[in-house]
Amino acid sequence: MNVFADLLPKSKPSDSQTGPRIQKNRRGIEIKSKREIEIMRQASAIVATVLKEILELAEPGMTTADLDRHAEKRIRELGAVPSFKGYHGFPASICASVNNEVVHGIPNSKKTLQSGDLVKVDTGAYFNGFHGDSCVTVRVGQVSPEADRLARVAEEALFAGIHQVKPGGTLLDIAGAIEDVVKANGYSVVEDFTGHGVGRNLHEEPAVFNFRTRELPNVRLRAGMTLAIEPILNAGSKKTKILSDKWTAVTVDRSWSAQWEHTVLVTEDGFEILTDRTKV
Repeated sequence: MNVFADLLPKSKPSDSQTGPRIQKNRRGIEIKSKREIEIMRQASAIVATVLKEILELAEPGMTTADLDRHAEKRIRELGAVPSFKGYHGFPASICASVNNEVVHGIPNSKKTLQSGDLVKVDTGAYFNGFHGDSCVTVRVGQVSPEADRLARVAEEALFAGIHQVKPGGTLLDIAGAIEDVVKANGYSVVEDFTGHGVGRNLHEEPAVFNFRTRELPNVRLRAGMTLAIEPILNAGSKKTKILSDKWTAVTVDRSWSAQWEHTVLVTEDGFEILTDRTKV
């Protein structure tokens, strides 16, 4: 999830919600301790487990609300609380963004998945005071070669960025690697939304951008940082707009979009993908 990190909270959790306290992060960039990193591994493993299940579960005829119910049920069964539900008033446990929907799609019992769809499923889990956050692009049924390529390149861009993560590296190293993959394949990088730090808060500093810019701080990476890296690609224009639900972002030209995200730890000698689905 990539709501702008400087948004002020619009609501507080209900008395029955045992999830994270909603707050604006004012702590700056946090370096996690060994104990905190271990908790984040557990939170992230829960997210990875749920998304791995959704990749296998999603099929034509299901609704995005079906996916949301499964995610919430499994997050809670695994001992965590959905990070997204209630966050700034968001009503669900996943963002489910279909085809030309870019991010923050609200699950809907009337939105039925069709063979050929690309659905971006983004979710987070809050466990013992820390969050894990990740997103996958689900290919529903048999997708077109064009849709498959868009999803594949988005994942390649994510890993190109991740492989730049190391102490002493910078956010521009990550951004440049992502942008190069995207542009080499003829796609555009969405600039309206970025990745972010993640940990005690769902959104922390710094903004982890996916394109070369001088408008955002080019932070130097240090061991113990935890980053949500999440390139978002459009097949057409990079421009987006927000629908009347005040959440769902769509492409202005109705071109399709793809997104992948991992929570990544900066280690002493490189990186560790905390939401690695191959390890759960």
